[in-house]
Amino acid sequence: MTFQQWFFGGIDNPRVENQWGALHITTMVISIALMLAFYFITKYSKNRDKTRKIIIITLASLILFFEITSRIMYIGKKYVLFQPGTEDLSLIWIILPKPWCAISCWVLMASVVINKKFFYNYASLSALLCSVIFFSYPGVGFNNEHIIFDNIYSIVTHALLLTMSVTLITLRFTEFRYKDFWKLAICFIATFAYGIIEIYVLKIQSDPMYFMPGGDIQAGILKISYGLYLFLYIFLFIVYVNAFHLIQDRKNVKQFFAKHFKKKQK
Repeated sequence: MTFQQWFFGGIDNPRVENQWGALHITTMVISIALMLAFYFITKYSKNRDKTRKIIIITLASLILFFEITSRIMYIGKKYVLFQPGTEDLSLIWIILPKPWCAISCWVLMASVVINKKFFYNYASLSALLCSVIFFSYPGVGFNNEHIIFDNIYSIVTHALLLTMSVTLITLRFTEFRYKDFWKLAICFIATFAYGIIEIYVLKIQSDPMYFMPGGDIQAGILKISYGLYLFLYIFLFIVYVNAFHLIQDRKNVKQFFAKHFKKKQK
C-alpha cells in the first residue's frame, strides 16, 4: 500500500466486524490512561490553572489537526485524484461538520475559545454522549480490513472526544447548575436546528443527530419501532443531561424540594 492509497483511500477495503477487538479495547484503555494522567498531572502541578489550560488547548489542537487533515483528504480525492464515488460530494459537504460526533469536535474546539462555563457544560455533555455511543458499538473506524487514514481519523477523533469531554469535567472547567440550565438548553436546541438544516435545507446528511426513522441506531443496531426509539431517545437524553446537574447541584435541588414540600404541608 502506497502513502497515497493510505491517505486518500480508493482501494478495496472490505468491512469486517471488529467491534471490541484488540484495537477497540486498546484505544479505550489509552483514553482512560490519558484522562487519569491529566488529572494527576494537574493535581500535583505547581500552577494548576496554567497546566489544565495547556492540556485542553493541546487536545483541542489535536482535534483541529485531524479535522483539517480530513478535509484536505476529501478535497484531494475529489478535485485532484477525481476518485470514483466523489462526483456528488459538494464543497459544502466536505467543509461542514455533519454527524453529531463531528459537530461535537467543533463544539469542543469552540469551547476553548469562548471559555465560558455554560459552553464547557454543553461541549462536554455533547462530546461525551457521542463518544460513549461510538465506543459501545462503533460503526466506523475499527470495521475495515485495512486501517487507512479515514479509519484513523474516526478512531482518534472519537478517542479525543471521550478524553477531552471527561477532562473538562474532572479538571472543573464545567459547573452543572440548574440556574444556567437554560443556556445549555439553547445550545442543544441550536445543535438540533443545525442538524435539521443539514437534512432539509443543505441536504448533506440524512440523519446527523440520529433521530430520523430508519437510522443506523434505530433500524441497524436496536431494531425497534421508530415510535419506541424516539421515546427512548428523548427520555434518555433528558435523563442524561439532568443526571450531571442533579449530582453537582444536589444541594440546591434538595433545598428547592425541601422548601416546596414545606409549603405544601402548610
